[in-house]
Amino acid sequence: MAFPFLQHGLARRRPIWRPPFALALMGIALCGCSFDLGSLMPEKDKPQEAPKAAAPAESAVSAGNVTEAQTHTAKAQSLAKSGEVAAALDEFNRAVGLDPYNAQALYGRALIYQGNNQHDFAIADFSAASGLNPQKVEPLLGRATSYLALGKIKEATADLDEASEADPHNAQVWTTRGQAYERLGDRAKAAASYTRAVSLRPRDDAARSGLARVGG
Repeated sequence: MAFPFLQHGLARRRPIWRPPFALALMGIALCGCSFDLGSLMPEKDKPQEAPKAAAPAESAVSAGNVTEAQTHTAKAQSLAKSGEVAAALDEFNRAVGLDPYNAQALYGRALIYQGNNQHDFAIADFSAASGLNPQKVEPLLGRATSYLALGKIKEATADLDEASEADPHNAQVWTTRGQAYERLGDRAKAAASYTRAVSLRPRDDAARSGLARVGG
């Protein structure tokens, strides 16, 4: 099934870097995150602040649109977990069309793009989701994973540095940070990151093997 938004600006196929940890898509955590995005819901008493680039021209999002977008988002999450990726993407598109400030829909759509190796699209949606919820590490971790897939290692390490400060107890952040710094050639930072990951999650095989590679 073709989608209008995919007919323009598709990135050329690049060799895909596949990280040591598998990119799971349906019903399984993806880079430490899943389609259950309750953690990205904004606080009721705290107004959402959207990135300037994402703001619709001189138009406000109605309460009805917000509610309908949430319904489409919930349906998309369920479809994605069931493996119906194309249908989920369609629902996420509808949600974002109704409410461009729906961080859950943006994040969920980014995961699908990432799973389809459409990393430029994924990065755009992860960026928008991060702008709406700058205190959350999931969009940063997701964006870093796509940066790594595109060979943009410095951009990935910047996101992972920020994510590790925001949530220093997230083992997946430290493992991915170790992988990024290992690829960058900084064995000391890679070893420190892998060590932190193992201390948080002793059975993290990716972190343990990484630590062995860098001599930590």
